[in-house]
Amino acid sequence: MAKEKDTGDYQFSFDDLNPDYQDPKEEKKKRRKRTKDALAEIEEKIIDVEYSEVMRKSYIDYSMSVITARALPDVRDGLKPVQRRIVYDMSELGVAADKPHRKVARIVGDTMGKYHPHGDASIANALVVQAQDWKQMAPLVDGHGNFGSIEGDGAAAPRYIEARMTRYTEDVLLSDLKSDTVDFIANYDEQEKEPVILPAKLPNLLINGAEGIAVGMATSIPTHNIGEVIDAACHYLDHPEATTAELMEFLPGPDFPTGGIVANRSQLKEIYETGQGKIRLRGRMHLEEGKTRDYFVITEIPQTMIGEGIGKFLQSVADLVENKTLPEITDIANQSSKEGIRIVIEVKKGADLPYIENVLYKKTKLEDTFGVNMLAICKGRPETLSLADIYREFTAFQYEIYTRKYRTILRKAEKKREVDEGLVQAIDMVDTIIEVLRGSKTVKMAKNCLMTGNTEGIKFKTQEAERLAKSLCFTDLQATAILELKLSRLVGLELEVLKEDLAKVLRLIRKCERLLGSRAEMRAEIKKGLVALREKYAAPRRTALLDLSEAAIQEKPEEILPVYVLIDRFHYIHAVDPSVYERNKENAGDYRHVFLTATDQKLIIFTEGGKAHTLKVKDIPLTKFKEKGVPIDNISGYESKDEIVTAILPLDAKQELIFVSSDGFVKRVDFKEFDVTRKTVDATKLMDGARIVAIQPFTGESIALYTRKGYHIRFMQEEIPKQGKGARGAIGIRLEADDEVTEVNDGAKLRFTKRGGKGKK
Repeated sequence: MAKEKDTGDYQFSFDDLNPDYQDPKEEKKKRRKRTKDALAEIEEKIIDVEYSEVMRKSYIDYSMSVITARALPDVRDGLKPVQRRIVYDMSELGVAADKPHRKVARIVGDTMGKYHPHGDASIANALVVQAQDWKQMAPLVDGHGNFGSIEGDGAAAPRYIEARMTRYTEDVLLSDLKSDTVDFIANYDEQEKEPVILPAKLPNLLINGAEGIAVGMATSIPTHNIGEVIDAACHYLDHPEATTAELMEFLPGPDFPTGGIVANRSQLKEIYETGQGKIRLRGRMHLEEGKTRDYFVITEIPQTMIGEGIGKFLQSVADLVENKTLPEITDIANQSSKEGIRIVIEVKKGADLPYIENVLYKKTKLEDTFGVNMLAICKGRPETLSLADIYREFTAFQYEIYTRKYRTILRKAEKKREVDEGLVQAIDMVDTIIEVLRGSKTVKMAKNCLMTGNTEGIKFKTQEAERLAKSLCFTDLQATAILELKLSRLVGLELEVLKEDLAKVLRLIRKCERLLGSRAEMRAEIKKGLVALREKYAAPRRTALLDLSEAAIQEKPEEILPVYVLIDRFHYIHAVDPSVYERNKENAGDYRHVFLTATDQKLIIFTEGGKAHTLKVKDIPLTKFKEKGVPIDNISGYESKDEIVTAILPLDAKQELIFVSSDGFVKRVDFKEFDVTRKTVDATKLMDGARIVAIQPFTGESIALYTRKGYHIRFMQEEIPKQGKGARGAIGIRLEADDEVTEVNDGAKLRFTKRGGKGKK
């Protein structure tokens, strides 16, 4: 709507200045209508769903993605996706076993960029593990450089170390990859192709085992001996109905790279039948005798101890020595090297060796449990598999890849036979073919004559040559091969080679047809391949399978020794032998507390704040007289920086203690109430601002209380009521405002009064 303004001689509108001008009111109406229409359209598209159902479906989708695409191995080739992609990428890069090593950073980058779009660190770690022979029975990667150690040292950065495939990887996982044995799919960005599975010729899931944590589930499969795995596979091929018990005649149990001992052999059958259970592992240890010392030497460790477990084992042994469980051990040394594990434990001559051995098995990781959960991807979903299940799936996979392999070989052989037959026939009538080639104007004309005998447009020297040319009837493939034939192949000896080649091709075709036409023949071929791999890769068993009883410790009675406990003014504490104390007792005045006690006794540390801290005498270091000892708070719950000690007394269950608090309350408590397992307990009940002034043994004599304002009271200890440690007590002296008890003694020169009075000044 135009708005006009009177300017005198000339009238103009806003439309003259701005042709696109819109009335604000009209524009507002249009905006409202557009908004209303948009909301109506949105309402039509709203889908009413249950929020919990959406969350459930999303979580299931995420879980299955992690399970199938990240964490669990496939039962057929025994590899997780990242492992499979690393191996395939190395084959594509040409990093073969007979080629130079390549930088791990190069392999990791290529794998991440082409096939596995996840963190480079996780890919590098997966590659490193595949090269560690203390984790893998048959390493898939040949590492060059620092790939870590069995003691838990990490590998060097990917830019420093190099790798290539092992012969095992090439022979077992990749040898038939290019024979159309498995399907290929597009990679994550559809720029490359990758195999769905690798055509494994051995049950790699059993040989190298597996570890992985998915969402709500985890896999843990032990490693096995290659020769035994193959023997069981051969038996299953011949006896598809074989039970787990029958398979265990060939594969009796796990075989770990670190050796050791399986101590519960009788339970393995149930584990292999259910796919779940616990294997009890032990390290291998022997005794070496010396002149003044004996030595336990550990040469093999449980698989669960590799990595940081070795350091933890050494610390566990040190702790057993420190807490006097194994005081006979005088030293422990880790002498392991590239040659193998060697941990030496030095013990005193005459020590109880069977007891020490049992304690090491019971109290350290020298005996440990390996949890088995044979979970793998089977037919696209996670399943817990028995030993027989694994061999069933492996055998079916072998029939599949061998069938596809020989179909591919047959298809190629038939093409080669066609070509070879054509070439043999062509050499027999080479003069006619040369006439055709010489007289043809184009290659197309010559090829047409070779295939159909059409000589139109071709010039021949003789009618006989033209007559023979008209009889030609080669196939398209044969005609192409003839046109590409080199003149050198026309030599007489070359014809014989060609005929021999044709004979080989015919034999190969007959073999393929025989294998594809008979399951028995195919079974024999698969078995032949297994036997060949056994001869090449089988090795002696490393892990012994035994039935051993669990280590039992018959607790030895502790030797009770008398000791003097010395505590200085800085609360450093140590113990000395009584004979040592007697020789130095003239210097004992430097110590604030001196007790004659025994190693089976306890000391109770009472603090002003009403706490009682228990300290076992056996935990106090036994040292020389002049040594400083250790701070009390290092071996007890007492905190020297926060608490002030009122009394330190040897525990005597037959004794009573008298408590006196600063607010004038007193009580008697049985000392045995402080004989508790907890290191720290409340010694008494205190009111706000009150503190414990004195704690002393009950003697039945007199006791006197003195206050800061000069009041004192003396009464007999029998007047003090006997109460529990949680009680406040009874009034010992009535205090004036702002007064408090500051000192306690026997008050030998004071007059007696009754407890609870105001006292005298």
